[in-house]
Amino acid sequence: MAAYDKADLERRMLGAVESLKGDLGGLRTGRASVNLLDPVTVTVYGANMPLNQIATVSAPEPRMLSVQVWDKGNVGPVDKAIRSAGLGLNPIVDGTNIRLPIPDLTEERRKELAKLAGQYAEKARIAVRNVRRDGMDALKIDEKKSEISEDDRKKRETEVQKMTDSTIADIDSTSAAKEKEILGK
Repeated sequence: MAAYDKADLERRMLGAVESLKGDLGGLRTGRASVNLLDPVTVTVYGANMPLNQIATVSAPEPRMLSVQVWDKGNVGPVDKAIRSAGLGLNPIVDGTNIRLPIPDLTEERRKELAKLAGQYAEKARIAVRNVRRDGMDALKIDEKKSEISEDDRKKRETEVQKMTDSTIADIDSTSAAKEKEILGK
């Protein structure tokens, strides 16, 4: 059984890109995004629950989020959780509906968010490089076990490198687009 598995390497590299997209989706750019409230957990029914399990989050306007709480008794805890989440949002309670106007970003905050986007991208690049290293190691092991020839190993190493390069290019373009969006350029 060969240690090298191209499909597994591709899956893991794509996983790093998807993880990056999820991280970047949570960054606030001044536009309302339902992903903005993903990190919010609410203490209800004696447990900490993600906001999306006790309410519906929608973006009815570009600069407004709406949280429709399903159980009237949970409106207070949801309001408190959003206020204490450190997102800089000020909830307006209206019955079982909570409106969240999205404030303008300051230039300083934009720079912080762009820097954070860069850190997320670097974390994804490191993950991809680790997958590449695992793939290269697996190829050397296969060659040592005489399951593949030296030529096969070199050919597959080139494949792994091409996969790595294209995945990192994908990460770079995704990150650059997000930074551009954050800085409003």
